[in-house]
Amino acid sequence: MRTLLKSALIIGCSLSVIAMTGCQTMTQKPVAPSNTVEKANQFNLQGKIGVKTPAQSGSAFFTWQQNQEQFDIELSGILGIGKTQISGQPGQVTLNSSKTGLIRAATPEELLQRATGWQAPITHIVSWVQARPATLNAQLQKDDQNRINQIKEDGWTVNLSYNDTANLPNKLILQQQLETGKENRITMVLQNR
Repeated sequence: MRTLLKSALIIGCSLSVIAMTGCQTMTQKPVAPSNTVEKANQFNLQGKIGVKTPAQSGSAFFTWQQNQEQFDIELSGILGIGKTQISGQPGQVTLNSSKTGLIRAATPEELLQRATGWQAPITHIVSWVQARPATLNAQLQKDDQNRINQIKEDGWTVNLSYNDTANLPNKLILQQQLETGKENRITMVLQNR
C-alpha cells in the first residue's frame, strides 16, 4: 500500500508542478504579447494522467482549472486511493487527500519533494499542453501542418499528438532519460478542453 500511496502522490504532485509553472518566474520566455500569454494560461482540462518511474507507476483521472497564476486540480481513481485535491497560487500550494491529509509548500517543486521525494519536477507543462515551448532554448520539430509535435527542453522530450486538424494536442508523452539508462515518463491524455 505504501508504494501505491507514493505513486498517487507522484501523480498528484506532478500535476501541481504542471499547474504552477504558469506562475513561476523564468529567466527566458518566448516573446509574445502579454495579453496572449495571459489568455493562454487560462483553461480547463479533463483527462487522464499516467506516471511511470523506475520504481513505480500509476494513473488517475483529472480535472484541471488554470486561471493565470491560480489553479485547482482534482484527481480521482488513483489506484483505489480516492480523491485528491491540489490547489495553488503564488507562494502557496496544497495537496489534500484522505490518505495523506493536508500537505503545504511554497512551490510545486517543494510540494513534490515533500510528498514523494521525487526531485525531477516538470516545470514547463502549462506551455506544453498549449503546444508551445517554455523557453527560448527549446528544440522544436513540426508536423506537415506546421504544428509543434516534439519539444526538447531542459532534459525532457515531449511528443505531442493531435486529432485531425486541431491546433492543440490531445496527448502528450513526456520522457526524461536517467543516467541509469531508464526513464521517467508522464503520459497525459486530454479528453476535454
